Amino acid sequence: MRPSSSPSRRVLWPAAALALASATGLVSPAQAVTYGTPTIKLSAAYLSGAVGSTGDPTVAVTVAQSGADASALTVTATRSSRTSVAATSDVRVTGTGGSRAVAVTAHARGYADLTLKVTGLGGKTATTTLHYAASPAVQYSADARYLTGASDASAAVDVGGGYVLVGNDEDNTLRLYDGSASGAPVRTWDLDSALGADKEVDIEGATRVGNTIYWTGSLGNNKDGVYKPDRNTVFTTTVSGSGAATSLTFGSAGHSLRDDLVAWDEANGDRYGFAAATADGQVPKQVDGFNVEGLEFAPGSTTTAYVGFRAPLVPPQSGGKALIVPVTDMDKVVHGTKATFGTPIELDLGGLSIRDLRRNDKGQFLILAGSWAADDNSDPYALYTWDGVHQPVKKLDLPTSDAGGWESIVSVPDLDAAGARVQLITDDGSADLYGDGTEAKDLSHPEWQKSRTTWFTLN
Repeated sequence: MRPSSSPSRRVLWPAAALALASATGLVSPAQAVTYGTPTIKLSAAYLSGAVGSTGDPTVAVTVAQSGADASALTVTATRSSRTSVAATSDVRVTGTGGSRAVAVTAHARGYADLTLKVTGLGGKTATTTLHYAASPAVQYSADARYLTGASDASAAVDVGGGYVLVGNDEDNTLRLYDGSASGAPVRTWDLDSALGADKEVDIEGATRVGNTIYWTGSLGNNKDGVYKPDRNTVFTTTVSGSGAATSLTFGSAGHSLRDDLVAWDEANGDRYGFAAATADGQVPKQVDGFNVEGLEFAPGSTTTAYVGFRAPLVPPQSGGKALIVPVTDMDKVVHGTKATFGTPIELDLGGLSIRDLRRNDKGQFLILAGSWAADDNSDPYALYTWDGVHQPVKKLDLPTSDAGGWESIVSVPDLDAAGARVQLITDDGSADLYGDGTEAKDLSHPEWQKSRTTWFTLN
């Protein structure tokens, strides 16, 4: 008769086997899964939009949670401090994984704080706040985009692929934008050190010759009638690459063009009153003031540049003509050489003055005409074509009921082509974009500062 096994041996054998298996890593004790508190981070805490706009800027959102795949996390808007501006239903979140994008549709001008919540596994959540600002609807909104990061766009140069290099008259930073999309600059160049400037140059005009871009300050006194030497500046930058790959290096600068213009005018009978207009206490934006806003080279020349004046009109009265003074050695003036001048050109722009001047390779000019005055930008603006010889011809009246003043022409299309379109940019620095009485240039967050670029059909 076979001996029976004892109960204790029947229990101990499996226990020993399990201990051996555990020691060799064949099995492991069950553990409960734990999840950390999720995180949510914005690429910028501030965002601007516009009522009725197309393709407003967006904010990138990064989410994560320890113990969980980011694709399992959800992001939603849970609260708006002002639903009349933008409600939670107006917030759109796109993307998967750890990177998402947030866009907002504006319904009214003003501000709203939007609470964004990430919900992770285990029911854990976290929130952050997006501070949103909406500007009012504008005309031609389908063809408008907003360039954020600064509000005083004052000069622009096409660098290819739809990208635009923009100068700002409130600082000495050049900004590269995708001119077809709303948003922040893709690159910036702060030229304070290169220019040796303590204050803004007050960039007002720019043009390109080959790989050299020429820039000019306003050359006039400041708004209080005080002479600021940094404004008496013309300088160059050298371009390499194009489009999003555009790169800039500083070239050279000259600081005597204003003085040379005054001396030239005095030597020729003081016809334009430059000496009086640049005297201490004289405000530049007057009908008899001194303020440069246009710069373009003469057809076929790499040395003679046309300097276009916002003020004075000639004669300095209602209905006066706009003034261009050719600088025949601009390539040397930017190195500090004394300027020489050609025969001045007086153009009938219907009592308006030059706000920008641009030419294409066919020798066709577009002139952006506006008031000499420093008002609320409700005065007329118009585009004129010019062949460089005869008097200009008005091509288009521009809308004036929206915020900002038309300031820059990006480039000139073939003006003989049917459906030719031109891209313009506004200076919105003095505009109250969000209805709280704050001028755009004084807004504390660069994401809320912006200028508007719009395409217009000429033919």
